[in-house]
Amino acid sequence: MPRERLQKALARAGMASRRGSEELISRGRVTVNGRIASLGDRVDPASDEVTVDGHQVPLNPELRYFAINKPVGVVSTLSDPQGRTDLTTLLPKEPRVFPVGRLDYESEGLLLVTNDGELANRITHPRYGVEKEYLAEVEGLPSTKHESKLRAGLDLEDGPARVLRVRAMSSSRGKGALRLVMGEGRKREVRRLLAAVGLPVTRLVRLRVGPINLGQTAPGEVRELSPMEIRALYEAAGL
Repeated sequence: MPRERLQKALARAGMASRRGSEELISRGRVTVNGRIASLGDRVDPASDEVTVDGHQVPLNPELRYFAINKPVGVVSTLSDPQGRTDLTTLLPKEPRVFPVGRLDYESEGLLLVTNDGELANRITHPRYGVEKEYLAEVEGLPSTKHESKLRAGLDLEDGPARVLRVRAMSSSRGKGALRLVMGEGRKREVRRLLAAVGLPVTRLVRLRVGPINLGQTAPGEVRELSPMEIRALYEAAGL
């Protein structure tokens, strides 16, 4: 990849305007491969590590980041041996990107996809604590006792699990809903936790991954993340 002026690369990544990027460089807030940058520096966006105020800036234009509102009935993979509908029906053919974690076949909501392997690993690994928020509609009426049990944690078949935060929503006709924040995302973990406290899930929607919200993204819709959102994800993942 050809080298380009540092301020141009920063502006393309959404850090600031070209002039604003020059000011960041002049103030010594930008480093290139660990060295304080100077005006006139050129960088290779694919290989040089650039930081602003100590935070890495994703410069490589070949790295892409998308958010999908995965509908029910779509598997969170790029192929399915059972012939079910997979993510290739929603994603552009190029560039080749991969799902960051998974959502169950019966679940819906926010799913990130990218070809940035390091970021994807940090989002999914519980060590980095990138939050995932869900809305769960359940059979039964959630109570403060349910909330306490979920926060305290339960022993599932693959080890202890708990929610970071939980709040019961309005309920009617013997059915309720909760908003839950998790620090990890094991297979069907939210469903198993709620079943263990006597609240079987009837609908599960992921609303947020780290700083990225589902927002108004329609079911089946794919949108590319903005540079600001990508930077926020990097910060949330400790990159």
